[in-house]
Amino acid sequence: MMRVAEKAKSEGNIKIVEDATCTFCGCLCDDMVLTVDVDAKKITKAKNACVLGKALFLNYEEEDRPFALIGGKEATTAEAVEEAAQILANARFPIIYGMSDTTCETQRKAVGLMDMLGGTIDSTTSVCHGPTGMALQGVGESTATLGEIKNRADLVIYWGGNPAESLPRHFARYAVTAKGMYTPNRKKDRTIVNIDVRHTKSVPVADIFIQVKPGADFELLWALRALVKNRHVDPNIEKKTGVSLKTMKDLVERMKNCRYGVLFFGMGLTMTRGRHFNSAAILSLGSDLNEYTHFIATPMRGHGNVTGADTVVAWQTGYPFGVNFSRGYPKFNPGEFTATDMFVRGDADAGLILASDPGSNFTQAAVDHMKKIPMIVLDPKYTHTAKLARVAFTTAHYGINVPGTAYRSDGVPIELRTCLDSKYPSDEEVITAIYRRVEQLLIAKKRSKGANNKRQKAA
Repeated sequence: MMRVAEKAKSEGNIKIVEDATCTFCGCLCDDMVLTVDVDAKKITKAKNACVLGKALFLNYEEEDRPFALIGGKEATTAEAVEEAAQILANARFPIIYGMSDTTCETQRKAVGLMDMLGGTIDSTTSVCHGPTGMALQGVGESTATLGEIKNRADLVIYWGGNPAESLPRHFARYAVTAKGMYTPNRKKDRTIVNIDVRHTKSVPVADIFIQVKPGADFELLWALRALVKNRHVDPNIEKKTGVSLKTMKDLVERMKNCRYGVLFFGMGLTMTRGRHFNSAAILSLGSDLNEYTHFIATPMRGHGNVTGADTVVAWQTGYPFGVNFSRGYPKFNPGEFTATDMFVRGDADAGLILASDPGSNFTQAAVDHMKKIPMIVLDPKYTHTAKLARVAFTTAHYGINVPGTAYRSDGVPIELRTCLDSKYPSDEEVITAIYRRVEQLLIAKKRSKGANNKRQKAA
């Protein structure tokens, strides 16, 4: 595990931790100044944190729970590791799901575990920006870091996202009111456009708001692409999209003539009609505009380290999520090897849920199957999924109790700094212990099978 030295100052029983990282959302703001009451094991102040960050830090409290539960009964971590290893080693089609709220070091161990078992690994990406991952393989991406966007972008377009509520510091830190090298006057040096199916709390910051009809994002994106290439667009597109041709042409002119433009897009595109076609269209629009100016298109990711999950799984398997190892090599097929689909069909015969709670948000059919099979859960909290589990581990909270690495939504790795100790093991320690025990069990099973084959041949 990568260890990050604490940048902290102590005064009596009060500790100040500087440059801590908030892991609530994909912004991964790493400028937190935390005041920690060491005796009370409590974070009392979280300077620079947004409303979501304050909710994470100031409400943090380590629950006094058993280290593990097996069948609802208290157990030690070692006993739970043995039970979990037995479940996975004897499963024919196991799956690991989640990984968006844990460190990259843990994610890497999880990939290795499923590779060894010949199982399936999937992350929460499959129910949020999975279509973007699929589109990237087909059309590519023109992208940049959030730091470059802050310093250079003079046209910022938010499409199908509501960062005012989901990523509160996105405006102030990176895109709207942030002071940049070439945007010293902050919002005065930028034009902000918001495109959505409804008025959200993000609309008031925009200079231009374009309301598109629900389910018509793809048509609007394709019309904009045609106008960028100076092609004819049927006037009937206005009725289909709810956006006038005059508005479309004005937006295209602004995009073509800006110095540096960016398209931020959210789940309003990826989890609505069109899905990966929408993602491919907006990524292609960003690429098209580079014929005239510098333009990028990038997704706004939600959970703290969901980008890290995609990155780790991709550099180990070649694919970002929904990867199966049953044939001895990685196979990628969303819809077949994604968790909710596997649970609904009843394919998985064992599940390991890592830093996620699908029991609270998957379809009822998926949850019903999860109740029928042995489930293993690693989480600091006793979640809905933990209540369904055969084995439930209590683990430490990454970014508060556990150091390591997480990826910001733009793919920049951020090192995490701890502020409080925990009596519970980290996700990485538990996954590593399960990995080692599963490896021993599989070796023993292979030897036993070999010995039986020899006896049968001798007979």
